[in-house]
Amino acid sequence: QVQLMESGGGLVQAGGSLRLSCAASGSIFSINTMGWYRQAPGKQRELVATITSGGSTNYADSVKDRFTISRDRAKNTVDLQMYSLKPDDTAVYHCNLATSRSNYWGQGTQVTVSS
Repeated sequence: QVQLMESGGGLVQAGGSLRLSCAASGSIFSINTMGWYRQAPGKQRELVATITSGGSTNYADSVKDRFTISRDRAKNTVDLQMYSLKPDDTAVYHCNLATSRSNYWGQGTQVTVSS
């Protein structure tokens, strides 16, 4: 079993920055993709950014050039640095770890961007 623990959410003004962190623990298959998804009220969960165990990244168009995802394979952590935040970025952000066999989710951390 794998557990994911997020931290770093909060309230920030538009144009501000936040950094989210996620730590994975448990039986982690070495080949995996870690990432961040978000869900705003009344909307479906959507991809924000992912990073493979080889370091390849993928971003939603809405966050490209504003967010940066990074990971530490030795520590099994993934971070999301968010710049130039907009009110539309307000959502619960969930950490994800996916392997060829399983898909794990964290409980989520709230990010609120005020205008």
